[in-house]
Amino acid sequence: MSGHTPASFDCIDALVVGAGFAGLYLLYRLRALGLSVKIFEAASGIGGTWHINRYPGVRTDCEAVIYQYDLEEVWKDWTWKDKYPSGEEIQAYFRYVDHKLDLKRDIYFNTRVTGAKWDEPSHLWNVSTASGLFVRARFLILCTGSLSKPLIPNIKDLSTFEGRCFHSSHWPQEGLDLTGKHVAVIGTGSSGIQVIENIASQVRHLTVFQRTPNLALPINQSRFDEKEQVKMKEMDLYNHIFRRLPQTFAGFLYEFQPIPFTSATTEAQRLLWESQWKAGGFHFWLGNYPDIFSDETVNREAYAFWRSKVRARIRNPALHEKLAPIIPPHPFGIKQPGLEQGYFEVFDRENVSLVDVKETPIEQVTPNGLAVRGGTIHTFDILVLATGFDSFTSAIIDINIRGCNDVSIGKKWKNGVFTNIGMTTSDFPNLFFVYGPQAPSVLANSTSVIPRQSDWITDCLKFLQDNDYTRIETKRDAEEAWRYLILEIASKRLWHKCESSWYTGSNLASTNTRPVEMLAFSGGLPLYLEKCAEAADNGYQGFELS
Repeated sequence: MSGHTPASFDCIDALVVGAGFAGLYLLYRLRALGLSVKIFEAASGIGGTWHINRYPGVRTDCEAVIYQYDLEEVWKDWTWKDKYPSGEEIQAYFRYVDHKLDLKRDIYFNTRVTGAKWDEPSHLWNVSTASGLFVRARFLILCTGSLSKPLIPNIKDLSTFEGRCFHSSHWPQEGLDLTGKHVAVIGTGSSGIQVIENIASQVRHLTVFQRTPNLALPINQSRFDEKEQVKMKEMDLYNHIFRRLPQTFAGFLYEFQPIPFTSATTEAQRLLWESQWKAGGFHFWLGNYPDIFSDETVNREAYAFWRSKVRARIRNPALHEKLAPIIPPHPFGIKQPGLEQGYFEVFDRENVSLVDVKETPIEQVTPNGLAVRGGTIHTFDILVLATGFDSFTSAIIDINIRGCNDVSIGKKWKNGVFTNIGMTTSDFPNLFFVYGPQAPSVLANSTSVIPRQSDWITDCLKFLQDNDYTRIETKRDAEEAWRYLILEIASKRLWHKCESSWYTGSNLASTNTRPVEMLAFSGGLPLYLEKCAEAADNGYQGFELS
């Protein structure tokens, strides 16, 4: 918000933290309920991760038609350019949404929430910020994102590098001229892939430090024809699309096959996989046979198909085992695959080198590069840390949130995460989080999950309002049952076969005191929504209301 901001507010009904996809939607929904609501956003603009991430090649990993709000007043006049929108196009979309819904008047930018303390006598949250702004709110809703805190690798002497060094999510907002530069990228996750394939042709030399090959899938990008979008709207297909999304396991417009791999003929298997590969995107991942996630033999078959497709694209045989090894680095699909367009061909370029840090681990940073085991020093001008994120809980824990009896949320979750339906936690009344820990944030499309969680929270607040309740808190037995369900579902799949994954927090094993276990609901969106509805329909069973 521009201009003077007050040092404090009178009591408001709800404070939302974060102005990304979730926070903006909640602002719209809670306003419609007649509540007084504000958003505090640490950044200088709307869009959340799309405002922050400006690295080359940043784009969505789901189709444009489902990466939008299901609000007719918004989608009816918006036209996408690409099938998979770029970060720049997503930013334009959020500006359009703001114009349509007049959101910024209730958003305070450059306002980082640093603390929140529950006051039991008044049933209010006392919220403080780095800028000195203070607010008392009946409900506190955290839309801080599941992948919003950069994970900086613990590399010796990292601070001594004399060139430019930054995490991929902190790419300079003003842009960066890479012409003639020697650049290094550490990490080959989704962000790393997009950076690597987009800067390889610009730089003088690119050195990629890879720990684990990314089992990436072709995005098969294309333009999204404007006439096609007009026709879809005229045929009322958008409303059918939005109603279909929560009916599928992953919240996409395609579904897992109705039979397991072992029940399909060899011919059916091959033809399905060929068609999914041609379709691109996550079809081969989330439209595959369901038993690829539970049967390691079946998973190996899927991996072998992936490997054959990728190796055929890499001219240098010496790179085959580095990028698409005979033995899979982990079961296919147990880590989210990146989406790529020309990524594997990059490594055949003369100006690109690949360093396997499992063979030659990084030992330390030098003023002008990196030293690896064996004595080799790789020199460069710019170091990009595409090293992922401290997922699910970190952005919440970084806020000094203190609930009943002055318990901190960080201390409560130190030895394990406990929530109820992935949106609340005991000892912290009137606190909600969207797309946070123990929500369906693996094998799921975020833009299908977020509106449903937001609608559930909105309906819950309306129920409290209509029945003169001012306090809601999760019961301990309910969150224990939810955690048990998450772990039970996860135990039937191959998640434990991956040594480093943000799904389980194993990528933080060296610094994390929590047990390595599934941190998200992996039972599919329909089952998740069924559990949410069950709690609400039974008078918010599992919660204490007063």
